[in-house]
Amino acid sequence: MTGATNDWLGLDAQRVLVAGAGGIGTACALAFLEVGAQVVVVDLSPERLAELDPRIITVQADLTTTAGCEGAVAAVVQKLGGLDVLVHAVGINHRVPLLDLHDDDWQRILDVNLSTAFRLGKAAGRIMIDAGYGRQVYCSSVSSTLAHADHAPYAASKGGLNQLLRVMAREWAASGVTVNAIAPGYVETELTRAHLDLPGIRDYYTELVPAGRLGTVDDLTGSVLFLASRRAAFVTGHVLLVDGGRTLV
Repeated sequence: MTGATNDWLGLDAQRVLVAGAGGIGTACALAFLEVGAQVVVVDLSPERLAELDPRIITVQADLTTTAGCEGAVAAVVQKLGGLDVLVHAVGINHRVPLLDLHDDDWQRILDVNLSTAFRLGKAAGRIMIDAGYGRQVYCSSVSSTLAHADHAPYAASKGGLNQLLRVMAREWAASGVTVNAIAPGYVETELTRAHLDLPGIRDYYTELVPAGRLGTVDDLTGSVLFLASRRAAFVTGHVLLVDGGRTLV
């Protein structure tokens, strides 16, 4: 990207925390690097962190705990001198019918997908409110509104995330902090690849998308950059569909 693009977004030298070293998180981290931001990626897995671009600073932390979230934010502030942008790209799924779902699986998915957003958003929000500026962008899903079979805890976590970010947005708007989300449609990632590789599944989902294809992680980064930018100063509490038209049909 050109310097003019960097200036237009106002992301040059911004201090960015990306939670999650999976496909979407890594793609977002690289996109922020391209526009001149400083990037720290936080993940539980040292193996995933070791595979990242060497320009990315890494922090290992368990974001399912309050101590892990607060420690991760403190580490980012220490390394970068502050925190301007939080991108939450943490998520897991377990596709089983509701009647076959175990309590432990329900709780685990809510802890990873929703509670990490609450704890990390809260820790980052304190820093941003004190600074009078901040951008938080979460990765929701079309499953937050569509009633996909075998997705009960995942759908509940994403629906809860949408409401959580709206409350955050309302409470923090006067402090210069915006809180938004993207809601991807059918995107091929580490989380979805094994399911998409099942016989007939990829073709089935592709036929449901008016754009005629599944999404890629790179289809998501432009929306994340915009919501994280100074150009989005008056956009808050919004869930932006990035789904190739899936929710139109």
